[in-house]
Amino acid sequence: MRQSPFLILCLLSLFTATSFGQGNLDNKNSVINLTKPDTGTNWNIPDKITLEWNTINIDTSKTIRFFLVRNEMVVQELGTFKNGGFEEGIELAKNIGSGSRYQVVAIELFPDNKFKIAKRVTPFFTITNAASDERKKKQQLANISSVPSQKKSKPKNTEVTQTEKKPVLREIFEGRKISYTKELQFDSENITIKIWDHGRQDGDIVSIYLNGVSVVSKYYLTYWKKEFNVKLDPKKSNDLFLYAHNLGDSPPNTVSVEISDGKKSENIVLNSDLQSCEAVLISVK
Repeated sequence: MRQSPFLILCLLSLFTATSFGQGNLDNKNSVINLTKPDTGTNWNIPDKITLEWNTINIDTSKTIRFFLVRNEMVVQELGTFKNGGFEEGIELAKNIGSGSRYQVVAIELFPDNKFKIAKRVTPFFTITNAASDERKKKQQLANISSVPSQKKSKPKNTEVTQTEKKPVLREIFEGRKISYTKELQFDSENITIKIWDHGRQDGDIVSIYLNGVSVVSKYYLTYWKKEFNVKLDPKKSNDLFLYAHNLGDSPPNTVSVEISDGKKSENIVLNSDLQSCEAVLISVK
């Protein structure tokens, strides 16, 4: 994982290092400064934790959303709070493991200027959870003791009929129904995808899957277009679908998507809630 605390998880890959830097103190911009936690912080679960911050050009009536992250992944949404500079009594999830690579991310909600969103990430700090460590240790011991001895078995008949080779559309993913909204074709198997929040920025966190594999994980949607490249399987129809991790303030999660191979570009909108995912099929001519 990257060492810089400025390059943090997929949900913040949209922000350049200057977004977090001290050069962001232009009096026309809104700024968040997180003062607690800091590098010397050690949160001990199950103790409740406290956040401290100060802001520039953000009214006290505004709200700020906080996330706990580890190794570029969202671990827990800590909450959305009024801009009072202090919030205590926050309870951490009991399944969070001990470690020294935790950070807190703060993002301004509903900014006056949607193109200059205040955001801040803390340095790395430590979390200790003795109960979680003990459960993990017991599970590891149980896994070791339950490993069965390997027995020789007769080779199975690997003959595959033509009907078994026929591709089957993915209909369910992790208990959620997948519905296909469109079929797309491109000349190249190498495509570029851009995603951004469709409509009001309201705290949506999503993942994007291609053929069941995550290509964007737990990303916090904003108006900024996040760009990434993927490679299609030219021998089949590739399913690209949206997976919602929350519902934001205005469900369902709605994402604008632009897909291009450099010659042709397609723009679509995908929706997702906690029971279903919308998808498109993409094939190579």
